[in-house]
Amino acid sequence: MKPVVTSIGLALGLCATAAQAQYGAAAPRPQQPAPAVEIVSDPAKPKRLLKVSSGAKKALSDLQAAVAANDVATIPAKIAAAQVVVKNEDDRYMLGNLRLQAAVNAKDNAAIAQGLEEVLASGLADAGEAQQLNLVLGKTYKTIGQNDKAASALERGLASNPNNYDFLIELGETRVTQGRIDDGVGLIRKGIAAMAATGKKPPEEWYRRAVALAYKAKLPATMELSREWVRAYPGPVSWRDSLRIYDTLGQIDDNSALDVLRLGRATSSLTSEAEFYRYANAAFTKGFPGEAKAVIEEGAAANKIDPKKEIFRDILAKATVKAAGDRASLDASAKTALAAATAKPAVATADAYFSYGDYAKAAELYRAALTKSGADAGLINLHLGMALARQGDKAGATAALNAVTGPRAETAKYWLTYLALQG
Repeated sequence: MKPVVTSIGLALGLCATAAQAQYGAAAPRPQQPAPAVEIVSDPAKPKRLLKVSSGAKKALSDLQAAVAANDVATIPAKIAAAQVVVKNEDDRYMLGNLRLQAAVNAKDNAAIAQGLEEVLASGLADAGEAQQLNLVLGKTYKTIGQNDKAASALERGLASNPNNYDFLIELGETRVTQGRIDDGVGLIRKGIAAMAATGKKPPEEWYRRAVALAYKAKLPATMELSREWVRAYPGPVSWRDSLRIYDTLGQIDDNSALDVLRLGRATSSLTSEAEFYRYANAAFTKGFPGEAKAVIEEGAAANKIDPKKEIFRDILAKATVKAAGDRASLDASAKTALAAATAKPAVATADAYFSYGDYAKAAELYRAALTKSGADAGLINLHLGMALARQGDKAGATAALNAVTGPRAETAKYWLTYLALQG
């Protein structure tokens, strides 16, 4: 018989898929096609001649010929005959390879798994082969619904290389299939970090998948995961979905909700009529007519809303009238606020300046408010950081936002993410 087999190369595609940005449910994983492997040669590796035992030589030679000819009618009997006579590791290694090649040709995933197990059990696969074999074995077992066996194969691969992101992602998906969502998300997150550590950029689909799974399970890491996604792939879509996650899970009050909508405006991620209406209505209701007017006008200019619709037309008309006198009174209010002993007048006037886009004057009053009695440092530092961020003072904004503690700290983290992405 011919001396065979030197090494096994396995060409396969990573099976991790993207989660949809509709966070009511994690995106389903598509069915994996069979087979997941393809046997190829690796010309870079030196040939390894097998020392097949004399008693197994004919049976293995006959099987090799049948596999090469894809003689599906005789292959099962020839495999059975070879199993009876194999004696040493080289025999088993060759039998496993031939079974594997036949299974791939037949697109039989159960037989692929069996062939992979036999090659691994022979002990002759080198470290690189064993690593790839275990990855394919894990994927194959997962394809046929044997998730515990899939996890075992993937864990073996990780034991020899804990930072292999292919294994981390695939084991994470296997844990999800086993119902261990928290573990699965943690492994996908480790896989993302492991790939990033190599200098490669992890696919956006991995971030989306982790976020979708975490959101559905309401995991504590969901909001931080959403920010990691934005940092890696900033844009209107990732910002929109990240802020919606925070709005849904963050148990935020009305004031914080307005601050989140303001971040949506800063990142150009307001897209729906509902968001523009919510923003404009909240701003007008809280006494910021100029901001309400500006938001409606921006939405109309971007063709995202129709300002002639009743819900916008009424707010716009009222806000336009009220804003003129309101803006003119601010300078007098600022003098009074700066002279006041308590922080409240300064904060209120600063918030009003902020709403008109006068971020420098707002920042001046927020800083003054911090020195007065009754100052809510968390709220004031948040709004100071927001004003400085919109003004372009990255260092000052970062310092203010990092000083935010208490219930508004999570909002500050989203603004810090925005800052980190500024040039």
